[in-house]
Amino acid sequence: MRESEKDPGLYDFRPYRDRTKIEWPEGKTVAVWVSPNLEYYEIDPPANPQRKSWPRPHPDIVPYGHRDYANRIGHWRMAEVMEKHGFKGSVSLSVALCQHHPEVVAHANALDWEFFSHGIYNTRYSYGMDEAQERAIIEDSIKTVRDATGQTIKGWLAPALTHTPRTLDLIAEYGMTYTCDLYHDDQPGPVHVKDGRLISMPYSIEVNDHYGFFVYNMSPREYADTLIRQYERLAAEGEQSGTVMCIPLHSYLIGQPHRIGPFEEVLRHIAADGRAWITRSGDIADHFLANDYYDATAADAARYAKDAG
Repeated sequence: MRESEKDPGLYDFRPYRDRTKIEWPEGKTVAVWVSPNLEYYEIDPPANPQRKSWPRPHPDIVPYGHRDYANRIGHWRMAEVMEKHGFKGSVSLSVALCQHHPEVVAHANALDWEFFSHGIYNTRYSYGMDEAQERAIIEDSIKTVRDATGQTIKGWLAPALTHTPRTLDLIAEYGMTYTCDLYHDDQPGPVHVKDGRLISMPYSIEVNDHYGFFVYNMSPREYADTLIRQYERLAAEGEQSGTVMCIPLHSYLIGQPHRIGPFEEVLRHIAADGRAWITRSGDIADHFLANDYYDATAADAARYAKDAG
């Protein structure tokens, strides 16, 4: 096998059915967290040779204006229905929003939403960054969020889902406890890093509203039905071992007038069901670490490797 074809070793393999049982507070079977992406897109960002920010030449008003709907209208509409049904956001934050639209960040903070970093701008990509540049972005994220909200970020979602080979090691070195950048499981699990303990937090691509509306071309009701089916399955499987359901949102999409109603029906359904621990991503990570699931699930992988070997 060529070196480039080898498993990168970011995490161990653990079969789904043979894992240590995870128990959520109050006997809940599925931890449900909602992740609003509060973002800022530049209309004319610096060019990255590996990826264009906008499909047409500057100024590409259509996608810029579409996304700015989030901060002007969509966020407020989305937040209203989330609060109505008892859902606190875990915000994937473009931290430059703290300077560009501090009112949005202050509003989410006043609602007791959690913040984690989604980079500085969603139009600045990690491709080609050296270590000093990546450290500067992490340090900027920590300081900017702390100055704006009083919170110390616990987690990371790479800007525009772009990474370097060192990202996970660096965020663990800076004291973060979870990453949303692996998209590969329905339960938390350990990530291999040089220092510290880092958890892979389930963050869904499949039920992300961006994929639902832009990739799978779902109607609002089809997307809502997808979320309910996702919830029902994970809540049932969580009776054996606690699962996680993440609902990643972009309020320029879900906050549109024709989409918000079916989405509210989803929140109403989950809140009334009784099996959901409606929580925030940082609280899931804290519970996972405090109850020694990190070490137990790492032992699962070692046990499986021994049995398989």
